[in-house]
Amino acid sequence: MNRPDFDKLMQSQAERNGGKRLLLHCCCAPCSSACLERLKDDFKITILFYNPNIEDEEYERRKSELLRLINETGWADFIDCDHDEDEFYSAVEGLETEREGSSRCLKCFELRLKKTKEIADTNGYDFFTTTLTVSPLKNAQAINEIGERLGGEKWLYSDFKKRNGYLRSIELSKKHGLYRQNYCGCRFSKRETELK
Repeated sequence: MNRPDFDKLMQSQAERNGGKRLLLHCCCAPCSSACLERLKDDFKITILFYNPNIEDEEYERRKSELLRLINETGWADFIDCDHDEDEFYSAVEGLETEREGSSRCLKCFELRLKKTKEIADTNGYDFFTTTLTVSPLKNAQAINEIGERLGGEKWLYSDFKKRNGYLRSIELSKKHGLYRQNYCGCRFSKRETELK
């Protein structure tokens, strides 16, 4: 499959859509930092913190760090969804023993992107996307396929790890003193990380 050139695609989208409203699903402050920096001049951004996969204490810590980053930079507005872990466990039922990056993760991506699209539609956003593609551990092509299937033209294609996006997220995390977690957020990925 021919993958689109990320830089050219982002440039053409910015030229075509500058100043439009973007709903950006965010999983944590470190991943969000480089994505927000890259998008802030081309879109009016609202962050959606919808992550039912993340356990309670970790969820609150990540949300707090993300709010701190937003307050320090002024790069975006913020929407916090209700935190209901049961939504995640229902979506991945039967996939609990699969490894990180498996179909369990794809179900989790779909759950979060579906909610992001619903909120984008309800509130009149022009586009929606996610910070998940900044991680070298996440399959950007699979995430974009889910986003395009759910959102069509409203989906903003992204591969934020390109152009040293992940490296920039590390730099910005250091600059802002952000808490950097070492696992995805769900108890299954935490268990796998601990076993390693």
